[in-house]
Amino acid sequence: MTRVPRSALLLGLAGLIPFVWSALTELQPDLADWGARTLGPRFVGPYVGLAYGTVILSFMSGVLWGFATKTSGREAFTGYALSVIPALWAFFFVGGGPTSSAIYLAAGFAGLLALDWNFWSHGLAPEWWMRLRIPLTAVVLACLSVTILA
Repeated sequence: MTRVPRSALLLGLAGLIPFVWSALTELQPDLADWGARTLGPRFVGPYVGLAYGTVILSFMSGVLWGFATKTSGREAFTGYALSVIPALWAFFFVGGGPTSSAIYLAAGFAGLLALDWNFWSHGLAPEWWMRLRIPLTAVVLACLSVTILA
């Protein structure tokens, strides 16, 4: 695999901030209190992580759709069909209580990683794609596990 482009790495890491903030404010009540007073209650604890996770899972459907545009015919149809799964997953399964939503989001991100690998292994994603996606997904799953185990 080639090296992850610096811009993709930096933006990918920056995209982890809401997940990490969510986990930290679940683990540190004083930080959660400060965050709720400063940013508002929806920007701390599970609320921020679950809302942001839903957005990102849907966003990643668009990324996969872009990969599918590199194909044609039956392969394109399959790629487009697979690419909408993360967004539909978030739409249909995320939205109950925090624990069930976090479980479904975690499953969605694990499934997304499998889809990432599928597109990558067919040469549709950049050569460095999995080098970026695996660690980002690991952090997301670790952060969601805080909500699941809370």
